[in-house]
Amino acid sequence: MLLRAEDLSKRFGGVAALEAVDLVLERGAVHAVIGPNGAGKTTLLNILSGIYRPDGGEILFEERKLTGRAPHEFAAAGIGRTFQNLQVFFNMTALENVMAGRWLHERCGLAGALARLPALSRAERACRETALALLDGVGLSRWAGERADSLPYGALKRLEIARALAAEPRLLLLDEPAAGLNAAETREVDELIRGIAALGVTVVLVEHNMKLVMEVSQHVIVLDHGRKLAEGEPRVVSRDPRVIEAYLGSEACLT
Repeated sequence: MLLRAEDLSKRFGGVAALEAVDLVLERGAVHAVIGPNGAGKTTLLNILSGIYRPDGGEILFEERKLTGRAPHEFAAAGIGRTFQNLQVFFNMTALENVMAGRWLHERCGLAGALARLPALSRAERACRETALALLDGVGLSRWAGERADSLPYGALKRLEIARALAAEPRLLLLDEPAAGLNAAETREVDELIRGIAALGVTVVLVEHNMKLVMEVSQHVIVLDHGRKLAEGEPRVVSRDPRVIEAYLGSEACLT
């Protein structure tokens, strides 16, 4: 077990975005979170990354309690994420974007930077080499020197994943990584998620593309109106009458 969340709840005014949600994430697996719009999927990711503080419940990551801590503490603990709406530095190059994701591993500090110590130069070279390798891993090496605002939309999705991986997370939260992508771009994301999981990184995937969910995930959690409706293996969940009624409309949507 990598992460355990118990009785998570979050309210916005009189609306319960999440209510008494329990969650167990196994190491190295791809977990998918699905549900209709407004089910609480992104709220869950925001709580698991420290952006929202839950109104109730507890989060244990590698047996360490993270509940109530700041987002940078979640990141330092080993939790990375991407966003449904791209959060890319558009005025920076692709390489600089990924290098920015390495801030957790920078060791020189302000004094070293001001003094231009040799250690700073070594750290910069190592950071650049790591970022270039990550860009190559997501198929963006040819875009390394290009400003992010010149990249195609599908490339920006992969750039955000590369930047999240730069922090060396043990848990990666992906919020709709295939949204707005064509079939070829979605296949690239499919292969990328498989590759990330093969490296031992646990993935939580929020996604509306059911074909992608069925192909890459080993465990599916279904939310509906802020509550956990069902969970289990994808094929089992796809045949649950409650899931079909609440979200899928027909069993064929997941098969």
